[in-house]
Amino acid sequence: MSELRKDPIVGRWVIISPERGKRPSDYATQKREERGGFCPLCPGNEALTPPEIFAFRETGTRPDSPGWSIRVVPNKFPALRSEGGGEPHSDGFFEWMRGVGEHEVVIETPDHNVELPDLPLDHIKKILFVFKLRMEELAKDARFRYVVIFKNRGKEAGASLQHSHSQIIALPIVPKRVHEELEGGRHFYGEKGKCVFCEMMAQERNQGIRIVEENEDFIAFAPFAARFPFETWIFPRSHNSHYSVIEQSQYRTLAEILSRTLKRIDEVLETPPYNMVVHTAPLMEGELPYFHWHIEIIPKVTRIAGFEWGTGFYINPTPPELSAAYLREVVLE
Repeated sequence: MSELRKDPIVGRWVIISPERGKRPSDYATQKREERGGFCPLCPGNEALTPPEIFAFRETGTRPDSPGWSIRVVPNKFPALRSEGGGEPHSDGFFEWMRGVGEHEVVIETPDHNVELPDLPLDHIKKILFVFKLRMEELAKDARFRYVVIFKNRGKEAGASLQHSHSQIIALPIVPKRVHEELEGGRHFYGEKGKCVFCEMMAQERNQGIRIVEENEDFIAFAPFAARFPFETWIFPRSHNSHYSVIEQSQYRTLAEILSRTLKRIDEVLETPPYNMVVHTAPLMEGELPYFHWHIEIIPKVTRIAGFEWGTGFYINPTPPELSAAYLREVVLE
C-alpha cells in the first residue's frame, strides 16, 4: 500500500510507493566511468586552472605547482563572479540583482583514480576542515549571505570532470530550500519550544529502522519522508546550526561516518552518481535554536518527471526503511 508522508521540517509531501518497489539491483545505475585521458585537475596541470586560493602542500613547494594534497582554486567557469555589488533592482514588479558571488573548486586529492570515501580518514578530515576555512573566509565579505558546499559525482549528477572534487559557492541571498528549512524550524520552535531537527533525530534513534550508521558525534539515516531511493542524511548529535562550529575532535568522527556511509552506498548501488550538499545556517545569523546543520546525500538512481515538476510531490519507489536495511547489511572492514 502506498503512503503519503509529510516531511516534518518543510511540510513537503512525498509518495512512498512500494508497489513500484525496487531492489538495489533493479536500478539502472551507470557503472564507474573509465578514468583515463587528460585531466586539468591532476598534478602537473596546475597552470590550466586559475591560481590557487589555498592548498595543503609539501614544505618548500611553490603555489600552483605539484606537491599539494588538497588544492582550492576559483572555478574556471563560475556561476557567479566577485565583481560588483549585490544591490537589488526592480523592473516593474520584476526583481533582479547582479550575479555577484564566489565559485571555488576543492580538488580533494592529487590521485585521479581515488574516490572520496577511499581516502585515508586523516585526509578526509583535512577536506572537511578546508570547507570550514573557506566558509569562514568567504563570510568576511559583507555582500555574501550564504555559502553552499556541494559535491557532484558522475555525469548524471552534474559533474563535468571525473577527478574527485567538491565546490563552494558564496551567494548574496539565502537559497529558497534553506529558507524553507529555516521557516519550518522557526515555526516548530515557536509552537513546541524545541528544535524540529533534534526531535526528528531523537525519533529516528528511538525507532532505529532508518538508521544507517552512528558514532559518538554523528548519525546517518534515511529520512522518514525521503524524496529519493537511498537518500541519506548525516546529522551532528549535538545541536549546532552552523557547519563552521565543528569541534576539532569531531572532524575524525565526521570523516569516519561520511566515508562509511558513502562506501555503503557505493557497494549497494554499484558506485552510483550522487549529489552531496551541506545545509548550514546563513552567514549573518548567530547560533539558532531552531536550525541544525546537516549533510544530505542523494544517489541519482531515479529521474524527476512530469508529475514531480507539475505537483511538487516526489515518488519514492523504495521505502526509506528498506533503503536503510540494505545499507546496513554492507559489511565494511
